Amino acid sequence: MGILSGYRVLDCSIAMSGPFAAQRLGDLGADVVKVEPVTGEWQRHVSAGRATGNKINVSFLSLNRNKRSLAVNLKSSGGKEVLLELVKTADVFLQNYRPGVAKRLGVDYETLSAINPRLIYISISGYGEDGPYVNYPGQDLILQGLSGAMLSTGRDGEAPTAAGQYLVDAITAYTAFEGALAALLHRERTGEGQQVQINMLDAITTLQMQELSVHTVGGKPQTRSAEPHAHVYIRAPYGAFATSDGYIIVAFPKLALFGEIIGETSFLSMQDEVDSWTRRDEIFAKTRERLKTKTSAEWLALLRAADIWCGPVYGYADLVDDPQIKHNGTFIEYDHPTEGRVKTPGFPIKFSKTPSQVERGAPLAGQHTRDVLAEAGFDKNRIEALVASGAVSEGSA
Repeated sequence: MGILSGYRVLDCSIAMSGPFAAQRLGDLGADVVKVEPVTGEWQRHVSAGRATGNKINVSFLSLNRNKRSLAVNLKSSGGKEVLLELVKTADVFLQNYRPGVAKRLGVDYETLSAINPRLIYISISGYGEDGPYVNYPGQDLILQGLSGAMLSTGRDGEAPTAAGQYLVDAITAYTAFEGALAALLHRERTGEGQQVQINMLDAITTLQMQELSVHTVGGKPQTRSAEPHAHVYIRAPYGAFATSDGYIIVAFPKLALFGEIIGETSFLSMQDEVDSWTRRDEIFAKTRERLKTKTSAEWLALLRAADIWCGPVYGYADLVDDPQIKHNGTFIEYDHPTEGRVKTPGFPIKFSKTPSQVERGAPLAGQHTRDVLAEAGFDKNRIEALVASGAVSEGSA
């Protein structure tokens, strides 16, 4: 049994940040009921990279394991009544509607906490529940741009550099996951439920705790260099460098030792905490030229022998076959009834007594509608009436 076994989560969220947070709770054993429209959640109908799958696309599959699906029409009186009854048995309610939508649907914190005062109500928004940006779209790349992070790498004068992942969505999901756990701990101690508000802008801003403190406390400007230095607040050389057959990472070595190994004599008289800042572009450019002369494996062997921080630059194909990744069991595999054998990243925290596990893959829309309602006390005739009226669905969208 998982560490959260016995807790029920109503996941009314869409896209990535909310579903990812709810999946984390499900990985730890919580009974996560994905409450979605009768036509299926939005993410079922779009997928990154056009990875469509058989009946469930890969984007939805990756963010919704360990959940059961209840397909319900919250705009109908019967559908809303179903959800409000389920709230009585829930421990966590999670939504990422645009601000104001939960109120219009009648599933805001005030309404639901009156039904269940012990409820932990997680609300995820783009910019906060109010304020000047409240109606702006909370989309990952937009938030990357607003956060300042895109000007911490790349060349001066060139376009801002975006992360190659949905970075803001992911860190928001982890923030919501942490908030849910902390609120549950508080409830265990006091019996009190509460509202937990998470917004994407604060999540990505606070992720940059060190960098922003260097700016606000240390007074250091965010200055990009002419070369593609990997971080504005780290001394040279620091970045990805081409070799004769690929790329490697080199991270702020002692210049004299590094110069000796790569054959760059100008580094031998340089001071690490002076020249590596004032001559950052020069050091980067000279490092780049020297590292082109050997293979990645040759350089890594030489640099590691000297205890210089370095490593390979992987693509995904290399990553999944890496020996440490395999040793850690980072990827998990399980059989899905419609998508076959699934290989995907697992849960990253290891508990000695209550390990995470995959009880089920991502559900079809409405796959568990009847089961969830029966467990909540709905009799067979009432369930049939709700299905017939369209208030709920047991479809397989």
